[in-house]
Amino acid sequence: MNYDSIIIGAGLGGLTAAAKLAKTGQKVLVLEQHDLPGGCATTFQRKKFTMEVGLHEMDGFGENSFKKKIFDELEVFDNVEFVRLPEFYRTVWKDIDFVFPENFEEAKARLKDMFPEEAVAIEKYFRFILGLGLEIENLPRTKMQKRIKKSLFPLFYPKLVRSTLNTAGGFMDKLFHDERLKMILLSNSSYYHDNPYDLSLFYFAAGQNGYYSNGGYFIKGGSQKLSNYLMNYIRQQGGEVLLRKEVVSIITENGRAVGVNYREGKTMNSAEIQAYAGQVIANAAIPLVAKKLLHGDAGIRLQQQTAQMRTGPSVLTVYLGFKKPPKAIGNRIYSTFVIDDSISSAKDILSNAHAGFDKRSFVFVDYGMIDSGLAPEGKATGVICTMDYASDWKDLDKKTYRLKKAEVAENLISRLEKILPGIKKIIEYQEVGTPLTIERYTFNPDGTPYGYAQNLHQSARKRLSNKSIVPGLYFASAWSSPGGGFTGAILAGYTCALKVLEDTREKE
Repeated sequence: MNYDSIIIGAGLGGLTAAAKLAKTGQKVLVLEQHDLPGGCATTFQRKKFTMEVGLHEMDGFGENSFKKKIFDELEVFDNVEFVRLPEFYRTVWKDIDFVFPENFEEAKARLKDMFPEEAVAIEKYFRFILGLGLEIENLPRTKMQKRIKKSLFPLFYPKLVRSTLNTAGGFMDKLFHDERLKMILLSNSSYYHDNPYDLSLFYFAAGQNGYYSNGGYFIKGGSQKLSNYLMNYIRQQGGEVLLRKEVVSIITENGRAVGVNYREGKTMNSAEIQAYAGQVIANAAIPLVAKKLLHGDAGIRLQQQTAQMRTGPSVLTVYLGFKKPPKAIGNRIYSTFVIDDSISSAKDILSNAHAGFDKRSFVFVDYGMIDSGLAPEGKATGVICTMDYASDWKDLDKKTYRLKKAEVAENLISRLEKILPGIKKIIEYQEVGTPLTIERYTFNPDGTPYGYAQNLHQSARKRLSNKSIVPGLYFASAWSSPGGGFTGAILAGYTCALKVLEDTREKE
């Protein structure tokens, strides 16, 4: 079998790349080992509840944003419904109970009222974040633009350059004195990394700008709706998407990736099938590609290139199905970050991520606060989510593993009960997903949904590009440029497709 492009993995990056390539007329094949497309952008059913695996919210769609242009081109808005969130988030920490509005001008005003002595710094903060967003929107897209702006890059993009040289925590320390203000602004930093003093300011600021400028959105019916749409779009454009097909190796000839060997499902003794293509796009984790899929010199070279790259953290999620929406017992906010009182400053965030679950900070997302489409009328779903690490789970036997999951769920729910009295009584269903759960379903090492850690040493300018050092092999996932998250994966997939098309034209 011969194709123009073969895509390993049907996560958002792989699906977006395949959709773009199929639209241009390429013959594409997408191979996904799971029985659902989407990777972390999936849902699952429990009783009558639809449980959202990964999406709490995604940043919005500014008129000039690259993501909006991608969704317009792939007709996403005509086929997938997005629900705007009523506010950004709520922070609960010691004597602080602050709701961050979805309108950044209102947010600025509230923060200035609350912290008048920090008013000038607050203005500088938002000016930087929003200014970085404008610079990103105006990044050069074509070769000619890149040639023109290369030597003058710092002049055209001063905030972008600064963002790749600083951490989010360091940036906050330079601006603000009040730890309460820092904690409010860093509440959702766990969406990017586990340590704000290691987190690249670029990733934090670029993501926050998306929310500040364009609001937060949820995909009605869950992220599976977007993944399913992209899969069907690829098929409508003449491409193939095959589920339960595990790629076992990448075929190379004279050092170039020319195809893949794959088999049906995870049956070890099933016959391997060969497929060839002009190029192979890995939506799979890059460490997996380097160590397991690439053999010989090609695999060694990629392992050497990535040997110093650090994998991101993981998360633990308690999935909840409610007999009635939590707003019936007084909840009024979609997303609530509960910062533990044992934290005294932003510098304690990392150590807290490794603390016991009786002290570990968490976020509670109540999908019942919006028209999410995840539960029957009169009921709701939600999640409690916290930072976690696969290493804390790997050496447990099955019984100990089950008991620990039950203990963690009980602990986190009891702590949520202190914020929302009565929440325990309305829980109809609960289930825990650990880092090992993510690893099992996505093949991401250590169950990280972030890809490589989005830290300062692996910032945007140092991250692996979409074109690998192995000829014919490309990357399209959270593991490659520009980075993690739903938006990051979508951008990675689309820019990867553009690079493939550019290289194909040059060959011709």
